[in-house]
Amino acid sequence: MITIRKSDDRGHAEHGWLDSRHTFSFADYHDPDQMGFRSLRVINEDRVREGQGFGTHPHRDMEILSYVLEGALEHKDNMGTSSIIRPGEVQRMSAGTGVLHSEYNPSRTEPVHFLQIWIYPEKKGVQPGYEQKEFPAKERSDKLRLVASRDGREGSLTINQDAELYTTLLSKGGKVSHPLKTGRFAWVQVASGAVALNGKVLKAGDGASVSGEKELELSASADSEVLVFDLN
Repeated sequence: MITIRKSDDRGHAEHGWLDSRHTFSFADYHDPDQMGFRSLRVINEDRVREGQGFGTHPHRDMEILSYVLEGALEHKDNMGTSSIIRPGEVQRMSAGTGVLHSEYNPSRTEPVHFLQIWIYPEKKGVQPGYEQKEFPAKERSDKLRLVASRDGREGSLTINQDAELYTTLLSKGGKVSHPLKTGRFAWVQVASGAVALNGKVLKAGDGASVSGEKELELSASADSEVLVFDLN
């Protein structure tokens, strides 16, 4: 079964410096029917104006992934980490027992467009940690690239949950497939472009929950960037 979550049905927050679309309930947007999917709790599509950002704030007991689509995102935290995240790079922060961090757009001329993803950890109270890796476009072009997993295989980021995140850059007419083992679920999020998921059309900003399917088949009708979560 595939259930589509249309882009226009997401929550929306406009703060001047921040334009945010919430796939699931977040902050002032609350929908009891949209509280996440399996261990996936948050997918926020954020656009932050130049020179603006999120000041220092706390998190705990959450696996947080930042996935930049356009521009650059500056990260600082109380673990001593200071970094810039750009398209093709993915950041993982395990909040665990507690962490303070900030996220800013360091550019004076361009906005930053990124996805903020929260995944529940399988165990609370872990030691906070940070990881950032680059996944070149050639590794994702018309193929699924594993970028986060519990065991960190294939050079992926390591997360404290039995969940996997794959990404792909599909050219127009490009196709990829992903088998789903018995008892596994999936969430597909279209970051840009337009694709068919097992024959169902998804456009930029759309997401879809998947259950009871043996395989995911994605075919692109335009150049597209897609994230695929394989969940327990």
